[in-house]
Amino acid sequence: MKIALVQDGLMCRAGGEQVALCFHKAFPEAPIYTQCYQPSLTFPEFKEADIRTSWLQNIAKTDDRMKQLFFPLGVQAMQSHDLTDFDVVLMSGTHCAKYVKVRKNALVISYSFTPFRLAWNPESYAQYAEAGPIKRFVFDKILRYLRDVDFRFAQRPNYYVGMTDETAERLRSAYQIKKPIRIIKPPVSVNNFYVSNLPKEYFLIVSRLEYYKKVDLAIDAFNELGYPLVVVGKGLQAEEIKARAKGNVTFLSGLSAQQLADAYANCRAFIFPQHEDYGITPLEANAAGRPVIAYGVGGVLATQIPVKDDPAEATALFFDEQTVESLVKAVKAFEGIEERFNPTFIRQHAEAFDEKIFIEQIQQFVQGKYLEYKKHSVA
Repeated sequence: MKIALVQDGLMCRAGGEQVALCFHKAFPEAPIYTQCYQPSLTFPEFKEADIRTSWLQNIAKTDDRMKQLFFPLGVQAMQSHDLTDFDVVLMSGTHCAKYVKVRKNALVISYSFTPFRLAWNPESYAQYAEAGPIKRFVFDKILRYLRDVDFRFAQRPNYYVGMTDETAERLRSAYQIKKPIRIIKPPVSVNNFYVSNLPKEYFLIVSRLEYYKKVDLAIDAFNELGYPLVVVGKGLQAEEIKARAKGNVTFLSGLSAQQLADAYANCRAFIFPQHEDYGITPLEANAAGRPVIAYGVGGVLATQIPVKDDPAEATALFFDEQTVESLVKAVKAFEGIEERFNPTFIRQHAEAFDEKIFIEQIQQFVQGKYLEYKKHSVA
């Protein structure tokens, strides 16, 4: 089985890059094709991989810049990758991976996080949501074209793998997929985190600073509460978000793996205000034995156990509305039950999502589909 891996980009340390890293661990001899790769910006384990970048590598030196150049340069850059020598192509991502050239009879498997967000859910981007009438009109023209192109290339994979039932349904709706979509939940590297016996007084957010992540909502809530909040991350809205924060909010970025593990282990709780397709960061907090205060929709429904009766048998406290008032109320409610959460139970819960399980499931799925593919080819 001659297999190639494809990833949108390797320019940060986020969930998509964790999935790509697990693909590499599952198939270590397979080359990884991507738009751009900057070793200092993503997981160091990629240095051991055979990574093949596009010509966009010479232009885009940061994740933000790569995203800004997606249309049309990112599309063209990925189309320059020729994978016609490979029997199997395993893709991961949302937008760019699907544009590589593949052989007509190759087995193509797409681990798709969600339909391309800019094309199918543009309201989640500040540039679109806050655009005036003229700019919105231009946006809509471009987005209609993007949806058409995205849909056409999304028909190529033989099989789709989704993260959750919710994201699988989005894929079916956007791309009119008729075949069953296998659900394999994304991984958390549990061994990268540890449980501290003496957490400190701050709450924690680890996130890209972008519109749909709703970090601004959390900033406003903690401005009102006055409690210490540590925000780890960077992104297109970084300056805007920093400008609205009061002195109780600390911003960090560029942390080492150990520094990030320390940040998780020593927080009181992890704050997750967005509606996320999946969300690996709440599981990372769980791996450190820390509970999560989350907006109770989307991916957290598949990864967290909300408080019902006994907090000792829960991993998270959910809030119902994506508002400052609802989050403030949840944080105050958390204070009343904080000591009843069980770090050992929370850590054990995270272990059910460990990368070893994910790697085994991906290997079994790909190898099983390849055997079917070979039988069909011979027939």
